[in-house]
Amino acid sequence: MPKTVISQETAASPPPVEPAPPPFLLTTRQGEGARALLSYVAGLPLASADAQLLAVVVAIRAARGGVGNVTGTDVRSLKLEDPSRAVADLEAVGWQVPGPLVDGDQDVPVGIRVPDLSREADHPLPLGKGTRSRVSGWVMRARIAKPVRKTPPATRLAALFLAAHSTSGLDGRIPGELPEACRAAVPELAVKGFLADLSGDAYRLAPVVRHLAGRFRTPEEIAEEARAEANRPPAVPEPEQITPAAWDAWKSGTTPALRRHVEAVEHCPLCRFSTGRVAKAFMYPPADIPAPRSVLTAYDAWEDGHPDRGPQAAGFAAAFRAEHGHGPSYGQLCKGLGWKLSRSLRGFVVHRIVAEDWLTDTSPVPWTLRPGRVAQANGIALPGQAARSTR
Repeated sequence: MPKTVISQETAASPPPVEPAPPPFLLTTRQGEGARALLSYVAGLPLASADAQLLAVVVAIRAARGGVGNVTGTDVRSLKLEDPSRAVADLEAVGWQVPGPLVDGDQDVPVGIRVPDLSREADHPLPLGKGTRSRVSGWVMRARIAKPVRKTPPATRLAALFLAAHSTSGLDGRIPGELPEACRAAVPELAVKGFLADLSGDAYRLAPVVRHLAGRFRTPEEIAEEARAEANRPPAVPEPEQITPAAWDAWKSGTTPALRRHVEAVEHCPLCRFSTGRVAKAFMYPPADIPAPRSVLTAYDAWEDGHPDRGPQAAGFAAAFRAEHGHGPSYGQLCKGLGWKLSRSLRGFVVHRIVAEDWLTDTSPVPWTLRPGRVAQANGIALPGQAARSTR
């Protein structure tokens, strides 16, 4: 029987790149704004999910000026069961609707005044301009998400609450302020595919709506991140503050091998880094900072969706090094593989792949990533590595 021969070039080619998940719509701070909005609406004496969902839309538009402009088309897009009653409920709690909204011209905006949001002191929604805009966009995207687009108002309102209270790892617990009508609709979110898991008050968002997560953090996590920030090492000089003389003096004190590597990066015709950036990376390598619990949680969720991260990273590093003459940075590795990660999560991901021996590097020297021993054993290696492995 003829033997099948697999060329080394084929074995060492990088695996196909997985599509990157959509980015989060909200930052952690903007997520706090979304939860403040929902908490404000939940505290209003509104009996129906129709009125509460309409109040969410009006309140976020009125958050900065006290007046939320809404058209009849906006109201119709909410697919309320009784729009006229919802408007009447808002008027009953003191919101001022100056003209016909449901039965008037559908394209003429009506400025609804919200007294609570018109005052300057003790404002219930102290949102900046950018945060208000992002939360408003998030509200729209969440209520028209495909799994819940055709569901009743209570279900869509429940989706807003559960998305806002989920972490970067997509986990969450049903908030105590969730309106009663929404609580009864939570099981439907699991049936429709908005939730991937539901067990008692604990739930997990489905990957298809990952981008809607409000990136909730517990008070303990916030305190932990504050401690990490306080322990962060002092800032290093900016690239433009490093003088050519200082950079030349640093290179003169290195070994010949390290200097060759430095100049390979500095003069790489493909990367085209500025001299200042290269100098800063070599002269002031970042110190390792313990990952907060939120990063560990986010990594667990990311790891589940990337079972081939090791072979992918090793294959990319081998191909990159063959083309550039030096290894990729952490950022170049993740960008090349389509992994859109925060800086802290990116560092943790690469450190884990190095710990698993799919990659190795000469820490703390930058741009030294290359296939590790496990990768070499699986046929992903640089020419020199392959020869050493054979010996």
